[in-house]
Parts: sequence; structure tokens; C-alpha cells
Amino acid sequence: MIATIHKAVHALLAVTRTLSALCLIASVAINFANIVGRYVFAVSFTWAIEIILFLMVGAVFTGCCAVAWENRHIRMDVFLRILPPRIAALLGLISDLVLIATAVAVAVFSYPVISQLYDFDERSAAANFPMVIPQAMVPIGYSLMAILVAVRLLTGRHHGNGAAAEPHP
Repeated sequence: MIATIHKAVHALLAVTRTLSALCLIASVAINFANIVGRYVFAVSFTWAIEIILFLMVGAVFTGCCAVAWENRHIRMDVFLRILPPRIAALLGLISDLVLIATAVAVAVFSYPVISQLYDFDERSAAANFPMVIPQAMVPIGYSLMAILVAVRLLTGRHHGNGAAAEPHP
């Protein structure tokens, strides 16, 4: 059962990593095209900066899923390293529970904003891009982080020292 859950998680992570990479590649390509257009042809894309920003939001909030699963987020863990392993593990568990609670809160409280953006068909100024898409990446990313950290904890994949119990494939 746990092996099946981990297999599903790894499939989900493959999708989120791919989406994150595609967002980064697309933002670099748009930036490059805008630079070439501006300095070679004296024409620039007025929408480029907005779309690059939205792609970066997509990259961050799809990429954060793998970081949460692997327990590799940035933190001040110098103090944890000098504590006895049981206390460090307990503080690591508390940290994960706070992460889950915070991620759920952000996802829940962002729903009204996302709903209004959709209902009013809000669009960006330069690109006329639907704002609901980049804004929805925030609660989607946080929801997936909460789910993945909960699965990591429930399947016994948590180590008190902050290291992932198994490397990603």
C-alpha cells in the first residue's frame, strides 16, 4: 500500500517538476526573444515582463511540491543538529505540522480571491492574460505541499535530521 502511494507521489512529482521546468524554459525563451527584438529589431513585446512574472510564479509553486516532499526547504537547522535525535525529530515533526497548517490556511483564505478573479474575468494590463491562472498557482502549490508533507509523515518517510528518507528517482 505504501509503495503504491509513493509511486503515485513520484508520478505527481514528475508532473510538477516538468511543469516547473517548462515554466522556467518558457520564461527564458520569452526573455531572450524580447532582448533580441529590442536590440536587433528595435521592437519589444509589451506583454513579456508580465508573462515572465506569471511563469516564474508557476515555476515556484509547482516546484515547491518536490521541495516539500523531500524535506529540503530552507530553514535554520544549526540548532537542530546539536540537539539529541529524539528532540530534533520532535521539532521536525512540529515544523512539518506548522507547514501543513500554514499551507492549508493560505489555500483556504485564497479561495475567495481566486473566485472573484474568475467571476470578474480580471486580466493583466499588458498581456490581457486571465489573472486567475497565475493567482491559482498559489493555493494549488500550497495544497499540494500540505498533502505531500502529510503523506510523507503518514507513510513514515520523515527523518528528524531534515534529510529525506529516500532520494527522488
